[in-house]
Amino acid sequence: MEKLDRATHVLQIDGDKGEVQIADEVVAIIAGMAATEVKGVASMVGNIKNELVAKMGMKTLSKGVTVEVTDTDVKVDLALNMEFGANILEVSGIVQDKVKSAIESMTGMKVSEVNVRVAGVVLS
Repeated sequence: MEKLDRATHVLQIDGDKGEVQIADEVVAIIAGMAATEVKGVASMVGNIKNELVAKMGMKTLSKGVTVEVTDTDVKVDLALNMEFGANILEVSGIVQDKVKSAIESMTGMKVSEVNVRVAGVVLS
């Protein structure tokens, strides 16, 4: 996978059809959506940088998700809030599996890590 610039990567080049590129933000959105579909996850947690960028009216970044895309793999860091009463280890494991599966099936990229940081617990 050829890296074009800091935020866009070439997934495929086909001489007849052209090329397919993907932005890091798209990978982050896939990860965030997959994580929030898991029962027991209350919400994603934004970081200070994301919150400041959103307030300044610039392009909104994916809340609570950081991705690192290299030529060989993708590493994902998620920050989320769990629902009170949820089994944190069990839910985190499901999140890791679901995020890995979603990114790999939608992009064809190999996911080597999905790190989950539980930032809080929310009463439902």
